[in-house]
Amino acid sequence: MTQSGPPTGSRYLPIADHGLIGDLRTVALVGTNGTIDWYCCPRFDAPSVFGSILDADRGGSFELAACVPSRTKQFYFPDTNVLITRFYAPDGVGEIQDFMPVEDESREVDRHRLIRRVLCVRGSLPFRARVAPRFAYGTEPHTLSVDGHRAVFEAPSLSLALTTSVPMESDGTDVWSEFKLIEGESAVFALDRVCEDVEMKGCPLTEAEHQFAATVKFWRNWLSSSRYRGRWREMVHRSALTLKLLTYAPTGGIVAAPTTSLPERIGGERNWDYRYVWIRDAAFCVYSLLRLGFVSEAEAFIDFLATNVTLCDAGTVGPLQIMYGIDGRRDLPERELGHLEGYQGSGPVRTGNGAVDQLQLDIYGALIDSIYLYDKWGRPISSDRWDQVCVIVDWVCENWDRPDEGIWETRGGRKNFVYSRLMCWVAIERAIRMALRRGLPAELERWREARDAVYRQIMRRGWCPTMKAFVQHYDEDVLDAAVLMMPLTMFVSPTDPKWLSTLDALGRQLVSDSLVYRYDPEASPDGLRGDEGTFSICSFWYVEALTRAGQLDEARLAFEKMLTYANHLGLYAEQIGHTGEQLGNFPQAFTHLALISAAFNLDRTLG
Repeated sequence: MTQSGPPTGSRYLPIADHGLIGDLRTVALVGTNGTIDWYCCPRFDAPSVFGSILDADRGGSFELAACVPSRTKQFYFPDTNVLITRFYAPDGVGEIQDFMPVEDESREVDRHRLIRRVLCVRGSLPFRARVAPRFAYGTEPHTLSVDGHRAVFEAPSLSLALTTSVPMESDGTDVWSEFKLIEGESAVFALDRVCEDVEMKGCPLTEAEHQFAATVKFWRNWLSSSRYRGRWREMVHRSALTLKLLTYAPTGGIVAAPTTSLPERIGGERNWDYRYVWIRDAAFCVYSLLRLGFVSEAEAFIDFLATNVTLCDAGTVGPLQIMYGIDGRRDLPERELGHLEGYQGSGPVRTGNGAVDQLQLDIYGALIDSIYLYDKWGRPISSDRWDQVCVIVDWVCENWDRPDEGIWETRGGRKNFVYSRLMCWVAIERAIRMALRRGLPAELERWREARDAVYRQIMRRGWCPTMKAFVQHYDEDVLDAAVLMMPLTMFVSPTDPKWLSTLDALGRQLVSDSLVYRYDPEASPDGLRGDEGTFSICSFWYVEALTRAGQLDEARLAFEKMLTYANHLGLYAEQIGHTGEQLGNFPQAFTHLALISAAFNLDRTLG
């Protein structure tokens, strides 16, 4: 009789049971069990080398843990992105210090190093490591050569060198090591990309210690620029450090999330690749980082736009795509990797993103608003940049009154989304402000006429008298949490009776214990099967809307509740499931930028 394997779920850690490390080029997810089960090299959108989070059998992993029963805890070295995983066993306590060396803001793209320092801090403890890379999402075979304390894994597309301070064994495909440390002893594993332009390096204990200190110094120096001194400093700064990790330093692009295909519902098909630069997400990130005083990140994103995103023939989808590769490339074809089972069996696993060709009018509001804020709080934009702004705003004036796929990238056909119209209003209104403040040339009369037309149309057709609320799209009675942005963008007064009525309606229909669903897919079909969890950015928008409406007790309680849904490190995925589990790609830039904005405004209002 053939025995079946363990249940699918038991082979995967919960999404939330991970920490994040990175070098401003790529990241790795480290589980609370000490396993690296997601790592793409040499950059965010490269094929995975360790991908067991998407297939426990075929994805590849880097296991490192105490090989006796032990409890584990994980935390970040204070004010850094250096991750510590501790193991507590009867005979000793040990820890793994995981980091990718970062010493400056260099735009070098070839050097990639991942260091794992193992220390015994009390008693004695045996450890076991196993390095099992599976190149190109597990599709490329590799060769392995071992010479003393160095192993080289070579695949057609990538070569990696593993250097250790302890002996290794191999089976021709993977390497492993078993070793014991006593109090005060340490071991090091360093994984390096090998290519013609990068000299192979060793990693003696002293070098690892130096790189640890340099990396800690880098992150602390960066964070010291923050101006936030409010009540939720630890959570806000963790969110800022996370957003920085999602930045691709060579170009200044900011990815929406560093993972692909982590499901919005276990067993569902809502599995997407988020390792790209969404104009909307990155622009909102700029707003949040500017709030904290990180001007250089905003400048880097503006440079990304100038260098990598040229205005194209508007055609049918506008002068900008909704997303780009981290190098500015436009072609992001969506493919399914049928050989991978997906997280807990949640297929398909996808790379690329078919939404790239959608029309989403709201991106122009997010973009122009971020440029407006950078011009106001950072540095005045150049004349060439203003000319580009004018081209975009002129296009918005001509095209705002069109159905589109909307912010949620629905695949059920274009509709007249209220949020899309709202952000068209933002694009035009912020451009007018810039022109007036700086005395810049603009077709102000035409812009004002378009801005006012958008406003009147939303008030006339976006308001549903029977529901007494602003709705998802015109002439229907479906609610959408995206309209929470109305008072946040100053489209409507936060105490306007129509808005307060909308806030009440959202609270009744889309809010559950401070958690906010973005919409009801049964009432508003989006072209996909199944339901989803609550959307965490909407939950933080709700906090901010309550704050601005003067409902401070409700806002603070909702915010504090949301903080309880973070993982043990203060990280959030895209969504929260019915029992509080993290769902979707992880960590999600959208969620962390909204946390920063909500904390900033609530803290300021509370005084």
